[in-house]
Amino acid sequence: MGELLALLSALCFGITHFVNGLVSRRHDGLTVALHAQLGGTVLGLILALSLNGGSATLADHGWGALSGVGTGVGVAFLYRAMSKGAMSVVVPVSDVGAVALPVLVGVCFLGERPGVPAWLGIAAVLPALWLVSQSSPEPDGTHQRGTVSAGVPSALVASVGFGVQFLAMAQVDKDSGLWPVVLSRVVSVAVIAVVLGTYGASWRLRGWPWAATVAAGALGTLAIVLYLEATRQQLMAIATVLSALYPAIPVLLALVVLKERLNRGQVAGLVCAALAVGLIALR
Repeated sequence: MGELLALLSALCFGITHFVNGLVSRRHDGLTVALHAQLGGTVLGLILALSLNGGSATLADHGWGALSGVGTGVGVAFLYRAMSKGAMSVVVPVSDVGAVALPVLVGVCFLGERPGVPAWLGIAAVLPALWLVSQSSPEPDGTHQRGTVSAGVPSALVASVGFGVQFLAMAQVDKDSGLWPVVLSRVVSVAVIAVVLGTYGASWRLRGWPWAATVAAGALGTLAIVLYLEATRQQLMAIATVLSALYPAIPVLLALVVLKERLNRGQVAGLVCAALAVGLIALR
């Protein structure tokens, strides 16, 4: 069950980033990130008020707040990257830290010991991400190297943020309820607001882009709730790797909806990602 929850989390994350990536093509990515997290905060409040409050400790709230810092940094710089670079490149790049950091901490400091199949699956993830991140050629056969490189630095910063997000949220106690998640959303909004002010980006987003962004942000909160529940039923390293397979979703949606083309490396990467899921599920 933990594996299914983690994969559903990946699906929600992938759709969230695809929708907000589309909006970021016409509006500043930092502005999109702010409104997305506001939408996610609203959903978090509704869920926390509707469900059992739990018994979160000060430490749980601290981990939630730290996760919010990671979320704020991750989302702000990912959507900034998607404002500049190709979605099929910057989203997988932003996933590197999200996979590596929690897994390394889980193995090195938390005593987690995945089985051999899971290790093989984990080892297959990074090659999958690298292959998926290879840009598709333009109709004339050339590659937009300048466009790709413009978004990669921000995507790498985002990857560290997402790593902190996953790692910190996994430390929240299973009986803490959803208030640490709400706190993480609030903190992420504050972090994004600071980054937005630093870069002097616009605070306004209106019409259908606003509605789409807010809805996608709410889906992102659902994704982190699913991930939190997955970590309570599965090793953090396993849940994190499965949830962090979300880059495959924007690539597939870009292929179907935007009619983008996949090169051979990206196809191989998606196959490798599917293989990784199967091996990790076997544990």
